[in-house]
Formats: sequence, structure tokens, C-alpha cells
Amino acid sequence: MTIVYALVSRQKTVLAEHTATSVTGNFPTVTRVLLAKIPPHDGRQIYNYDDYVFHYVVENGICFLCMSDEKNRHRVPFALLQEIKDLFTHKYGLEVPQRAIAFSLNEVFSRTLQDRMDYYNSAGANVDSLSQVKNQIESVKENMVQNIEQVLERGEKIELLVDKTDRLNQQAFIFERSGRELKRAMWWRNARWAVFLVVAGGFAIFFVAGLFCGFDFHRCKAH
Repeated sequence: MTIVYALVSRQKTVLAEHTATSVTGNFPTVTRVLLAKIPPHDGRQIYNYDDYVFHYVVENGICFLCMSDEKNRHRVPFALLQEIKDLFTHKYGLEVPQRAIAFSLNEVFSRTLQDRMDYYNSAGANVDSLSQVKNQIESVKENMVQNIEQVLERGEKIELLVDKTDRLNQQAFIFERSGRELKRAMWWRNARWAVFLVVAGGFAIFFVAGLFCGFDFHRCKAH
């Protein structure tokens, strides 16, 4: 597979492009027609044109596009576009491409396009295999992140359970202390009532005895 053309554009405004010297054709003209049909929102897509395939990625309003000569292999072109996108964003950021005029970035970045196209064309199947390995690594990373999130979620639930247990223990301690204080208060109240009844009973007996015997008990003494 050979990648024969690549560009970076803001909608229909081409900022940089490169065409491989080994091929000829009206690729820039066809590309301009295609750019007019590409929606501005983020995404990726594939278009077939005769014996060639256009791959593109749009992100933040900037389109990264390349054309290859093999219809059934897509990982390598998209790997190229991903690296071009990363290099372009690292070099120019997000604001410069939004106000740059047509081909104002071509002098510098066209050399980057050529270099990356040459690399991916020469690496070929190795890049495809590398993409598979990267995809597998990303899949493993996603699974690890999910597992970590689940562990953390379980940890939070355990912490909540421990917190609830602590609160229940505290409430049980408070209830037990309140029960002891209530028991002590009831005992003192019963004790006071017992003393009061004993005193009142003694006074009542003294009063009744005083009615019959006199309060100095002289009548009882006479008998």
C-alpha cells in the first residue's frame, strides 16, 4: 500500500499539503471537491475515488486527510492521520490554524507531511502490526481503568459501611450511657419516695397514737 497524498485544511482552506512524486493525477482538484462535502464537526470517514481511497479525520474544525491506493487497508492511513494531527496540534496549537490563511503553513508543515508519508509507506505492515499492538494496549488500559474504578467504588462503599458502623457504635454507646443515667435517676427517685413514705407513715402512726393516748402519751401511761 502507498499513501500518495496528504493535507491539513480548515474546511475548504488548505493550510498545508504534500503529493508523492512517484504518482501523477489531479488529486488536489478532487480533494477540493471532497473538502466541500466534509462536515465541520469532529469525526472520521472514508471515501473511494476510482482506484484510490481518501481517509480523513476532523477535530476542532481542522481536517487531516490522506489518499492511498489500497481499498481494504485502513489502519495505516488512520495511524498516519493520528500522528499528523498530534504533530500539527503540538506545533500550532488550536488558535493559529483557525486564523491562518491558505497555504500559510505549507512551507514548514509540508516537510512534516512528506517525512511521515515516507515513513508509513516504508514501514507498511510493521505499522499495521504496531497499530494492532497499540489497540490491544489501549484495550488493556481501559480494562485496568475500569477495574481500578470498580475497586475504588467498592472501597468507597466499604468506607461508607465502616462510617455507618462507627455511627451505630457511637449511638449504641450514647444509648447505653443514657440508659444507665435513667436507671440511676429512677433509683434515686424511688429511694426518695421510700424515705418519704417511711417518714409519712411514722408521722401518721404518731398522729393516730396521739389522738388516742395524747400527744404526750399520758393516757396510755395511766393504763
